[in-house]
Amino acid sequence: MSKKKVVIIGGGFAGINCAKKLKNASLDITLIDKKNHHLFQPLLYQVATSTLSAPDIATPLRSLFKKQTNLKVIMGSVVTIDKQEKLIFLENGESIPFDYLVIATGTRHSYFGKDEWEEIAPGLKTISDAVKIREKILISFEKAERMEDTESQKPYLQFAIIGGGPTGVEMAGAIAELANKTLKNNFRNIDPSTSKIYLIEGLDRILPTFPSTLSHKAKENLSKMGVEVMTQKMVTHIDEEGVHFDGDFIPSKNIIWAAGNQASPLLKTLSTPLDKQGRAIVEQDLSITHFSNIFVIGDASCSYDIGKKVLPGIAPVAIQQGKYIAKILKKDLSTEKRFPFVYFDKGSLATIGKNKAVGCFRKWTFSGVFAYFIWAFVHILYLVSFRNRIAVGLEWVFHYLNNSRRARLITKNIDKT
Repeated sequence: MSKKKVVIIGGGFAGINCAKKLKNASLDITLIDKKNHHLFQPLLYQVATSTLSAPDIATPLRSLFKKQTNLKVIMGSVVTIDKQEKLIFLENGESIPFDYLVIATGTRHSYFGKDEWEEIAPGLKTISDAVKIREKILISFEKAERMEDTESQKPYLQFAIIGGGPTGVEMAGAIAELANKTLKNNFRNIDPSTSKIYLIEGLDRILPTFPSTLSHKAKENLSKMGVEVMTQKMVTHIDEEGVHFDGDFIPSKNIIWAAGNQASPLLKTLSTPLDKQGRAIVEQDLSITHFSNIFVIGDASCSYDIGKKVLPGIAPVAIQQGKYIAKILKKDLSTEKRFPFVYFDKGSLATIGKNKAVGCFRKWTFSGVFAYFIWAFVHILYLVSFRNRIAVGLEWVFHYLNNSRRARLITKNIDKT
């Protein structure tokens, strides 16, 4: 009897955890991703701010699964899904059959209908995004160094981060440390510590998913680091000159988008209900309506906890969902035998800078040095390879001791940017 075919689309946290848990299953598994690597997205901002290099937080998928003989990896883009015929189609026209389909395509940043802003205000979802932002930041300091007029320097020494969630908060803190500590005494004509960092949030507080006490603590820490936190400010326009919002304007050549997410357009080909972010609204077993053999998990999924609250798009949710689906596939469970997915909330963490972080677990909140080291431990633990854990751990030790950021390489021609 031939083995059932499982196709997993996406090599993020959800996809790889599902695949790894099927290591010894009697299944024929195909893992498909646009990239050839798994990326640890929570640390992308550290690549963008020169603390880590790309290989520190990425692992080739073929290396990750080289010993898993029931799985093959395909690098390619899935463009459409035929639910009835149980086929997926790649961009090159190739079709791949499946008995079970697991969609874990994640999200990209959303500009709320203003896609033309992306070129000026890049988001942070891929290694390419991080490298682009890193070079833009570093080149800005270099360009400012060549200018004698302080007014001309100003747009290059002002940084606007749009979105006060964890990514925005961590980016703002990291840029502040880069300017105030790492680049100290590196230039002769400019003082990087005079840089202005703005964190712009449309709601009434940053870190809106955290308890309000931690939001206030994070704002306090950022302010001490020189970051101006601007809440209840809606961005109305972005151009080459800077950011416009609520009748005000910040001249800046460094605008970073951390304000919203949008699911992959691939989900539209499922003809299943989607939420406002384009995520598939799934059943309690994470399958789509009327198709118990097709699952959508991770950031691509709109799933609910016991209290009917939408689960957040974070790594712990994706990891647990991937493992949950693996149990269903391994036992080939019919719909009536599947227990609903239940998320175990392990809390939330966000770092602001050295010895500055906030965290919560159920009713408990914590901050400062304790939260900072908990954050560091958890993030090292979640890295998928031993090599990555060692590399990141060592870099963080060096960074902690002397504020060094070794990944400050610029490969572009400064006069062509």
